Amino acid sequence: MRMVETNGVQLATESFGSANDPAILLIMGAATSMLGWPERFCENLAGRGFFVVRFDHRDTGQSTTLPPGQANYFAEDLAADVVGILNAYRLEQVALMGMSLGGYIAQMIALEHPERVRSLILLASEPLGWDGPSLPHIPEEFFEHFGTLESLDWSDRGEVIRFLERIAEMSSGSGQNLDGEQVRTRIEQVLARTGSPASMFNHASMTAREDWTGRFREIVHPVLVIHGEDDPLLPVENGQAIAAGIDGAEIHVVSGMGHELPNSRLATIADLVAGHSRQLVE
Repeated sequence: MRMVETNGVQLATESFGSANDPAILLIMGAATSMLGWPERFCENLAGRGFFVVRFDHRDTGQSTTLPPGQANYFAEDLAADVVGILNAYRLEQVALMGMSLGGYIAQMIALEHPERVRSLILLASEPLGWDGPSLPHIPEEFFEHFGTLESLDWSDRGEVIRFLERIAEMSSGSGQNLDGEQVRTRIEQVLARTGSPASMFNHASMTAREDWTGRFREIVHPVLVIHGEDDPLLPVENGQAIAAGIDGAEIHVVSGMGHELPNSRLATIADLVAGHSRQLVE
């Protein structure tokens, strides 16, 4: 574990493997700490000869946390945080792997700091500045569930766990037999690493400062899109739109996977990431 100070905040980071190996920096989605990237997945990539870094976004985990509802930052600030981590680790060029919001941020970095990016791996993501016909997005049941946040008693650990368990249930694909005990263990680990779990939902009100309309089409890096066939939050059409809009982008649709990184698909995803990354450094 290593704390990185950048842009007026402290970010908790963790690395796997040798710093002499090609680097992959993992950017998690909204309201999710570094634990969203399973340790097993990180170790798998490190074992294949990559230097892997994961981190807590601000307002998650052990990074700087603002009170609920008091966030004053933009998506571009989260992108600047990533660049700050690259600088702290002295990583001149990396593969950026982003999930959901993390993929959105990765696209920003590829456009604003193209020299720092070797390739993009966009998991369960949407195109930055989509300018085509409407794409399917979050279903109503998610909004209904998140609508209960205002009445959630964050001092009631059991109630908080049930709220977060429901998110995991709604995010899973048809190919997963959700392990309730495993989900609960992960949630307990998440809660143990922050003094203000409610603050993670500050990300829900975050917007972009700049106009990115159509900008994803300007990305010139090698791009691998990985998307779950059953993704209920950002349906597969979003991944297909990225792949269609970026010249040379490759897409792999994973059967039975939702908006998640399930244990049953970790090896498959690691194979895809390692194969894509290896061909760019050999």
